Amino acid sequence: MHCDVLIIGSGGAGLRAALAAKGQGADVLVVSEGLPTRSQTCMAQGGINAALGHAGEDSVESHVQDTLKSAKGLGNADQIAWMCADAVDTLSWLDRIGVPFSRTDEGKIAQRQLGGASAKRACYSQDDTGLKILHTLFDQVLKEEIALLNEHYLLELQASGALFWDIKKGEAIMIEAKSIVMATGGYSALYHGFTTNTSQSTGDGIAVAHRAGASLSNMEFVQFHPTGLRSCGVLISESARGAGGHLLNSAGERFVDELKPRDEVSRAIYAQQQAGQEVFLDIRHLGEEFIDTHIPQERKLSQMYEGIDPVYEQMPIAPVAHYSMGGIAVDSDMMSSIAGLFAVGECANARVHGANRLGGNSLLEILSLGKLAGKNAAKFAKDKRIMIEHSAERLSQIETLFSRDGKENFYASREELGKLLYDKVGIVRSKEGLEEAQKALQAIRDKDFGIVDKSRVYNSNLLELLKFQHGVTLAEIVIESALEREESRGAHYREDFPKSDEVFARDTMVKGVAL
Repeated sequence: MHCDVLIIGSGGAGLRAALAAKGQGADVLVVSEGLPTRSQTCMAQGGINAALGHAGEDSVESHVQDTLKSAKGLGNADQIAWMCADAVDTLSWLDRIGVPFSRTDEGKIAQRQLGGASAKRACYSQDDTGLKILHTLFDQVLKEEIALLNEHYLLELQASGALFWDIKKGEAIMIEAKSIVMATGGYSALYHGFTTNTSQSTGDGIAVAHRAGASLSNMEFVQFHPTGLRSCGVLISESARGAGGHLLNSAGERFVDELKPRDEVSRAIYAQQQAGQEVFLDIRHLGEEFIDTHIPQERKLSQMYEGIDPVYEQMPIAPVAHYSMGGIAVDSDMMSSIAGLFAVGECANARVHGANRLGGNSLLEILSLGKLAGKNAAKFAKDKRIMIEHSAERLSQIETLFSRDGKENFYASREELGKLLYDKVGIVRSKEGLEEAQKALQAIRDKDFGIVDKSRVYNSNLLELLKFQHGVTLAEIVIESALEREESRGAHYREDFPKSDEVFARDTMVKGVAL
């Protein structure tokens, strides 16, 4: 099997890149581990930023400045300016292709204010904006007759293409391509049990690209969302606070400006917890009619997972891992350190989020930069071909798993890893805690893991082990990067180095292992 442009991942970034590449006349194939409408893009509930000014005075420059402020000195000003300027065209395009945005009484796209924003800038569709954008993109992909190959798990980047595991058949398949776009998502699910992310978000694409020689950057920056439901980590969108929700402690006191950037609000909640206080999100004062009209999903989620109706009761919340700012290092064309290998979305560090992503910019990134990645991948494929200097090894490792029995249950270690990262590599960090995490992680790595299920067809036991192994690899890189950054900046807070240091106003780089 072969194509001009191979898109790995079918979330918002992958589908937007596919549409852009197809628009350049390229033969495009989108390959995904799951199904296109079940990606992490669905979890982006609050909205997508664009300085339309429909809800008050705003400007592209204000959007740029808010993004730079949130990035804490690590954002690329030129890339951020391009993205924020492109946001207006992106929203116009989404409107034209049929995204059902919420509307004002005048029929304009409705906008709300999210944390860290100086204006009502987030364009939304109730409180499931990402889901509706994703479904609309999928409709466009079907309309353009772009080829889709679902239920194929990425094993390795090889020579001039990629090797996948056909989940349905239990066998490997090679796909050759002239260029590749990685759109495989982030790694916040490493914090298993303490994350808003699905179990698929273990950074597999990042780990595979790194093993093939791609450099990574800023892997220590993991954003914790302030309001995950306490018992399960399910996300209660920032739209609830943007609409006027209050954060209260056990004494009923508001202790922080709810619309500060996410890192500041998360640390404020963490401080309350350390002082023995429980924390709640209160939206009762907004009223049932407003809640059901503007943020109905938050009510449903609270009722479903906590048994609490937020129209009448406060929601118990806690900060949980939500978004990874680090990833595959890319240039302004979205190309990695490997010529012909592009990356976009949460698996990439395009330097538009820096040390802390501004709420509402994730959907903008996957669409604006997804378009850029797709166009440039198609352009590369017209007269060049990707070449990856890497020998195959993953398939032989898998065959070994089928032929022998491991002694250790990796599911227990996955739980252990999640708690270890949350406690030691979480909202507040220190050299002592990070080094303790390093030692514990090495003990996990030394275990002899295997699979119990030896069947070939739909073997979830195998896939979960492979994802866990990638998670351990990336966890080591996150810890090493966090130890290297002896300062506090954005989402990375060191209690032993509580201030920012200009010496560290730079990206943390990790070279690919095959270089």
